[in-house]
Amino acid sequence: MTVEATTERVLRLLALLQRRPSWTAGELAAELRVTDRSVRRDVERLRALGYPVHATAGVGGGYQLGAGTRLPPLLLDDEEAIATAVSLRLASGGTVAGAGEAALRALAKLDQVMPPRLRAEVRAVHGATETLLGPGVEIDAEVLVTLARACRDAVRVRFRYAGRDNDEHERTVEPVRMVATNRRWYLMAWDVDRDDWRTFRLDRMREVAATTWRFRAREHPDPVAYVQRSVTESPYRYLARVRVHARPEQVRELVPPQVGRIEDDRDGWCVLVAGGQSLEWLAAHVAMLGFEAEVLEPPELRAAAAGFARRLTALAGPADRRKDLPSGG
Repeated sequence: MTVEATTERVLRLLALLQRRPSWTAGELAAELRVTDRSVRRDVERLRALGYPVHATAGVGGGYQLGAGTRLPPLLLDDEEAIATAVSLRLASGGTVAGAGEAALRALAKLDQVMPPRLRAEVRAVHGATETLLGPGVEIDAEVLVTLARACRDAVRVRFRYAGRDNDEHERTVEPVRMVATNRRWYLMAWDVDRDDWRTFRLDRMREVAATTWRFRAREHPDPVAYVQRSVTESPYRYLARVRVHARPEQVRELVPPQVGRIEDDRDGWCVLVAGGQSLEWLAAHVAMLGFEAEVLEPPELRAAAAGFARRLTALAGPADRRKDLPSGG
């Protein structure tokens, strides 16, 4: 067998090992159409090149590609290459500081080696796609990495945090999970000083540092639900509960998770829980959903809705009524 054929087969073996966590020697031999002995030789060739291929003996044993000291080249099939290129384009406009530039560099490298037929497909997707993203706040990638490791290793984190009053206070927390929503990042953690669960915006954190203090994991609320409740309720002056004559999935299509929380009800109704700084703002947004609705709380929301309805009625009146309005000056 030629050197070129052996090299091609070793690269195919590397691609297979990257595709799923574990393979038996027989499965690899069948995929490569070689003998088990050839598989063992090719595994040794990968190890000689620095790839940590682990082997497990026994009936249920097999081969597994482990983590090494350097990042090996990734071998992608056509669908994976297209998906990666499109994802990198979207990531180039992300909210992690420095990630946009890194994504563009990776995209340039991928485009350079991509076959012309795949490059044409990727550019067709790019040409037919636009992204409509609201303004976001960039997060230092080092903060993300520090918090992710602290969550994984169950170690406490210290940082300075700017609250809504912009006053910074030092906080010590036991981090559980990060949650991203509406181009913002949040950390759910146990606040050691306040002895309770808290949500922290990553863009308000300063001097984030992991300590060496390990903590024992405690029972905690669902991080996604907890963060959603925090961002839709606690920051606002008013909290409204409104029954909406629609299925929950219909309302979720119109109300983003960072704006309102949807609770199942009965008989084709659901309950929308949303916060706002203005009762009239809440009334207007509920009305714009286009469904029959009933205010549960607060009672003041009914009065605000009535006043909003009167102004809408006046706005919808005949145009010639403007002649009767007093002129300015």
